Amino acid sequence: MTTSPNEGEEREGPVIRDKRRIDPETGKVRESGGTSGGTGEQPAAPGSPAAPAEGDADSSLKTQLAERLADLQRLKAEYDNYRKRVERDRVAVREQALGQVLQELLPVLDDIGRARDHDELTGGFKSVGDRLESVTGKLGLERYGAKGEPFDPTVHEALMHAYSADVTETSVADVLQPGYRIGERVLRPARVAVAEPDPNAESAAQSDGQADASDATPSSDEKTDDE
Repeated sequence: MTTSPNEGEEREGPVIRDKRRIDPETGKVRESGGTSGGTGEQPAAPGSPAAPAEGDADSSLKTQLAERLADLQRLKAEYDNYRKRVERDRVAVREQALGQVLQELLPVLDDIGRARDHDELTGGFKSVGDRLESVTGKLGLERYGAKGEPFDPTVHEALMHAYSADVTETSVADVLQPGYRIGERVLRPARVAVAEPDPNAESAAQSDGQADASDATPSSDEKTDDE
């Protein structure tokens, strides 16, 4: 009976595979559970296809970070615009509410002003009037309108009109009712009488100048007598 060569190899002895994770010779942890005979998996050599994969991952991470940063910047800009808009609306609502309250007090302030002009603001009434004007002034109410100032149709309301040789531009000749404003907002325009330069005054002045020049020039008879 003959035996095959394979059967002879099987009788050589058992095959021992080293599956320990720590190499007994170097004391280092093995990357894979290979055998001492070199039958285990070997680590990837440098320059293998894994290197480009890591570069792609870094590029993708940078792209995501740039997108997140752009989102945060856009969100911050939107929040800043929203905050400015809310603050602007808050100031506008405050001025509107304050203007409505102060506008109701304008007739009272007119009475106090007329009483002061007629020397009737005395005693306790004077203290109340001064206190009221002080409080409204702290709230931003400003009284305007004075005789002699230039006429401005945006803040003045002309009730009377006349020509005058004493002015060189359209001016306020008299204040019939003072105006009030809060900042740039006019609560009530100043009602005034307006005076414009007299167009005849210049021609009259020219005529007077010509007459004076004629009087200063001697006539022919006077020249003959002098000779």
